Amino acid sequence: MEATTHASHSRRLASSPVAFLRLIGFIVVCQLAGALGAVATDTTLYATIERPALAPPGWVFGPVWLALYTAMGVAGWLVWSAAPSRARSRALGWFAVQLVLNAAWTPVFFGVPSFGGGLVVIVALLAAIVATMIVMARASRLAAGLFAPYLAWVGFATYLNAAIWWLNR
Repeated sequence: MEATTHASHSRRLASSPVAFLRLIGFIVVCQLAGALGAVATDTTLYATIERPALAPPGWVFGPVWLALYTAMGVAGWLVWSAAPSRARSRALGWFAVQLVLNAAWTPVFFGVPSFGGGLVVIVALLAAIVATMIVMARASRLAAGLFAPYLAWVGFATYLNAAIWWLNR
């Protein structure tokens, strides 16, 4: 019954112009978090540092993050669209925490640059994503599911960050 109520609630919200603007707003906020990091990025640094064998070419990161930030925005909107509850409030709080950590990683890793500092931030980010998914699932299982690729990518990025720190110490 709860899933049906949530689904009909989400469909009703999705059909309103205000809800559509909120959806766009969530996506834009997530994309801006990534853009803030991009401003602090020295694009030449990645090409000049020692990288592990599994490191992808630099051009891969843009399209991947574009898709991930879009999915994050949709997930945030789904949680926002859920009926008001303690679970919804907690999920939105954790959503904000992980987004701040996400935005902080790039300036620390590339802007400072500090590979060790980046590793600290990304491990905290990984934990925050897990916490966000757990509380999100109580408000919207679909939202939590939309975070799964993000969790996988940040897990991989944590490996890359640790390997880059090790290889360039």
